[in-house]
Amino acid sequence: MSTYTAEVGEKLNALLEKTYDAEKGFKKAAENTEHTQLRSFFQSKAQQRYDFGHELKSEIKSFGQEIDKGDSLTGKAHRAWMDVKALFSLDDEESMLEEAIRGEKAALEEYEEVLKDTSLPSTTSTVLKSQKQAIENGLSNIKMLEDLK
Repeated sequence: MSTYTAEVGEKLNALLEKTYDAEKGFKKAAENTEHTQLRSFFQSKAQQRYDFGHELKSEIKSFGQEIDKGDSLTGKAHRAWMDVKALFSLDDEESMLEEAIRGEKAALEEYEEVLKDTSLPSTTSTVLKSQKQAIENGLSNIKMLEDLK
């Protein structure tokens, strides 16, 4: 049983790390836009990821697993790239939207990968499916914001 919970804990910790990265990325994007609707959207996505992080932490703790802290190298690179785009792009809001879309699509793939694990407890599966659905909804909203530009 310990292998099972350790494996689930590792998968959830990997998602948690990427959730932290996404939260920081959305906060950074909100700081780098003058567009009111975009700023509001990025702020709400940052809050959503903060909430996702707490849900994931609860799941990890319920298995008696340790919670990994910190950023991934990929997340730091992603935020640095958003900073570079914001500095040098003539249409930085469009670039940030494109990067947000790319990040959300990557998040969906990560959720799908974890959800393929048939040994996930039902509570974990429910949390992950709910979060995945929220990301899908957000992706639709990003695309609508892109049309407003």
